[in-house]
Amino acid sequence: MSALAWAMSAAGIAALAAGLPLARPRLQRASGAGKLIALGPVFAAAPLAVFAMEHFFDAADLMRIVPRWLPGPLFWTWFFGIAQLAAAVSFLTRRALRWSAPLLALMFAIFIATLNIPALIQDPHQRLLWTLTFRESSFGAGALTLAGSIWPPGRLSAAFQRTGRAIVALALLAFALEHFLFPQYVPGVPLMKQTPAWIPAASLITCLTGAIELLAGIALLFPKTRRHAAAACGLVLLLLSVFFYGPILLTEIHTPLIVEGLNYIFDTMLFAATVLLAATPPETPMSSAPPNASLQHQSHLTLTPAP
Repeated sequence: MSALAWAMSAAGIAALAAGLPLARPRLQRASGAGKLIALGPVFAAAPLAVFAMEHFFDAADLMRIVPRWLPGPLFWTWFFGIAQLAAAVSFLTRRALRWSAPLLALMFAIFIATLNIPALIQDPHQRLLWTLTFRESSFGAGALTLAGSIWPPGRLSAAFQRTGRAIVALALLAFALEHFLFPQYVPGVPLMKQTPAWIPAASLITCLTGAIELLAGIALLFPKTRRHAAAACGLVLLLLSVFFYGPILLTEIHTPLIVEGLNYIFDTMLFAATVLLAATPPETPMSSAPPNASLQHQSHLTLTPAP
C-alpha cells in the first residue's frame, strides 16, 4: 500500500480505538437508541481524521480543486486538513466542542459556496454535483445540530438544531430518490461508483437502503420518532461501511483504487455519524461534564459548563 493509504487507514483505526473508550461514560448514561446516538461524534471523528491525512499526504492532487481566484492553494489544502484533524480531536475528547462543531459546519458551507455551487451553475444537470452538494450540506448540518445540542438553551441553539435536522432529512430524502432511480450505483451516499457484479442482490440492497433513508428522513422531523429512526438508519449505514464497502476494499487493496475504497468506507461512516448527530438531544450541565467530575461537583456544589 502507498504511504497515503497507510496514513488514512492508521488515522481511522486510531480514532475509533481512542474514541470508543472515551465515549464509555456517555454510553453508560444513555439507554436504548441513545447509546448509538452517543457514538455519533466518534463515528464522525474517524472519517475526519482520515480525510485530514488525505489532505496532508495527497496535497499536490487536492490543491487542484482549490478555486483559481484563491491564492496559495497548497496553504488552503493544508489549512483545511489541519481543521479536520482538530475537529476530529475535539469530537473525540469533547474539548472545545462548542466551537469546533459550528466551525466544522462553517467549513462545509465554505466548500459548498466555493466548489459545489459554482460547479452546479456551470452544469446543473450533472447528478454527481447534486449528490456532492447534498452530502456536504448534510455533513455540515450534522455538526450544526451537535453545536445546537451543547450551546446554552435559547433561540440560536434551537435554530441550529431545527436547521441541521431539516437539512439532514432533506439529504436522506434526496439520496433515497437517487437509490430508487439509479439502483446500479453503490448504496448509502450514491456517488458514481457502480456496485461490482460479484455482490449478490446489489439492486435490492440499494433499494432497501433507499427505503430506510426515505423513512428516516421523514421520521427525523418528528420528536417521537427521531431517536429510533436516526439510530436505525445510522446502524444500517455503519453496517454498509463495514460489510458492503469493506469487501470491495479488499478486492482493491493492491490496486490504485485503494484510496477510493477507503474514501467510500469513511464517507459512508461520516454520513452515518451525520444521521446520528441529527438526533442528538440537548445536553444538561451534568451530562456534559467530564467523566470524573461528579465528585468535584459534590464537594464544590457547582456545575462546570460544557467546554
